[in-house]
Amino acid sequence: MSTVQKCLEGKPHKIISVSPSESVGAALTRMRDNRVRSVLVMEDQALVGIITQGDCAIKVLLQGLDAQTTPVRDVMTRDPITVSLADTLDKCMNWMAGRNIRHLPAVQGGKVMGVVSIGDVVKHVIEQQGTQIQYLETYIRGHGAA
Repeated sequence: MSTVQKCLEGKPHKIISVSPSESVGAALTRMRDNRVRSVLVMEDQALVGIITQGDCAIKVLLQGLDAQTTPVRDVMTRDPITVSLADTLDKCMNWMAGRNIRHLPAVQGGKVMGVVSIGDVVKHVIEQQGTQIQYLETYIRGHGAA
């Protein structure tokens, strides 16, 4: 069973973040520049929230607010659900499905280690299924009727 730690080992180690006082426009720029759909909100190297493209669209644009002047703190999700490096991706998938979230910050000893996304979980499931299919094909070929 794959863990958060194993998942993060296969990803870039860059933590993409904004401060709560930065504008939503700055957060969107960071998302665009890094080709991600969320950024962590950090204050003094501590995780205080997360902001997603959905937050920006629903809480800012649809409300008629200005993304360049609205601070991240006004629209971020505070105290996001986090996972540890030892948690399994199956556990992450259950939390994501059960709580309708797409990004889980991984925190170990109070330090942010990375983010597990729904895309990471889907990739894991596909790899797991491929391995199971290969095992079954080998089993059938090796033990099938002549």
